[in-house]
Amino acid sequence: MAWFSDSGYWLGRLVFQRTLAVLYVVAFLAAVRQFRALIGARGILPVPAYVAVVPFRAAPSVFHWHYSDRFFALWSWSGVLLAAAVAAGAADAVPLWASMLLWAALWAMYLSIVNVGQTWYGFGWESLLLEAGSLAVFLGNAATAPPVTVMWLLRWVLFRVEFGAGLIKMRGDTCWRDLTCLYYHHETQPMPGPLSWFFHRLPKPLHRVEVAANHVAQLAVPVLLFTPQPIAGWAAVVMVVTQLWLVLSGNFAWLNWVTIALALSAAAPLWAQPAAPLPAPPVWFEVLVLLATAGVLALSYRPARNLLARQQLMNTSYESLHLVNSYGAFGSITRVRREIVVEGTADAVTGPDTTWLAYEFHGKPGAVRRLPRQFAPYHLRLDWLMWFAALSPAYAQAWFVPFVARLLENDRDTLRLLRGNPFPDLPPARIRARVFRYRFTTWRELRDTGAWWHRTEEREFLPPLARSALRGRR
Repeated sequence: MAWFSDSGYWLGRLVFQRTLAVLYVVAFLAAVRQFRALIGARGILPVPAYVAVVPFRAAPSVFHWHYSDRFFALWSWSGVLLAAAVAAGAADAVPLWASMLLWAALWAMYLSIVNVGQTWYGFGWESLLLEAGSLAVFLGNAATAPPVTVMWLLRWVLFRVEFGAGLIKMRGDTCWRDLTCLYYHHETQPMPGPLSWFFHRLPKPLHRVEVAANHVAQLAVPVLLFTPQPIAGWAAVVMVVTQLWLVLSGNFAWLNWVTIALALSAAAPLWAQPAAPLPAPPVWFEVLVLLATAGVLALSYRPARNLLARQQLMNTSYESLHLVNSYGAFGSITRVRREIVVEGTADAVTGPDTTWLAYEFHGKPGAVRRLPRQFAPYHLRLDWLMWFAALSPAYAQAWFVPFVARLLENDRDTLRLLRGNPFPDLPPARIRARVFRYRFTTWRELRDTGAWWHRTEEREFLPPLARSALRGRR
């Protein structure tokens, strides 16, 4: 049929699906490595306690029917292996119906994790991965010409990601309109990368150019996705370049990489050679593609209306399956970076002479001489939530004290989320947390001290607590 075409779209489908499968591997692997401390049976926000009060309809998940840490680990490792097989080409080596089942299984398995992940999984890129994954189910495989309607739905997702982010900025912080937001952003973003210090130290006129270019890339270029080739393809190339700029300047889990995968699906026809004619798809597949397309268009009403709303929402899912969502980021920019430093002591009684040792995190800033590392597309969930907690204690109300309680026990799973344990032999007697103001050092300070950060203490976040004060609060 006319709405199935192998003219250039085959390469876009191939690149999109293989990249998405790799990102599924990363997402499932992050779940494997972090779930016990965060949402395990003895975790900070346990899944069993959550599913006991949240009905299946509100958060569909296999873990409503059964949960154990062993089962969750098996589920997540199965997701890693299945995604790796699909990334290696398994979905193109099986019949069409089996290929669809493989993609549907990846989507359903990750949905089960996200829907019980609570605040640890409350990020826009979770919904983006699920939405992109749901469309991958209906793209077919190498034996089927790509459905043009689904390829265009990928552009619709890309449009909402970019255009939504552009609108939320123009409606939000004034620094986006006066082109000064990047005076601060590289320094105050949730998790800087190894090049963020250098980006921050670029001349201010260049920062203004960056902001202006961002507005073009997010407000003007996305409209061109719906124009004929090669214009649409080159518009997607611009988006790939801007996303790679973001990859270099910070750590945003797989947000940038899913966006790049979506953009490559539109850009690939620029270089694709005509493929050999493929047989007509089976009627049942045509029907399913039409139904899926109609369903996405129907569910797009609220996200589309949100784009036009004065009170635009960021990163919102309108139904529990995360099929069609709203996106956006950094509607407001933090001018000052604050970090929570968690410290412990072996002293049962604390005073002015108490020795406090800091817990270092993998990604978030801590020791001033440590250069931030690149972790994306891997997602360090605790590190990200610590950034939000420094903005306001309200963000940490449900989880921070339980986190401290586990540090006071030298809980093995919790300590695995950290870069090291300053109390390897015996648990600390007390834990405290303080808020520091951080800023990147200047070129001169870096040369003189070797420090990438300068910090000054601002206030207490949590007074020294002992295990006896936290009994019954696990």
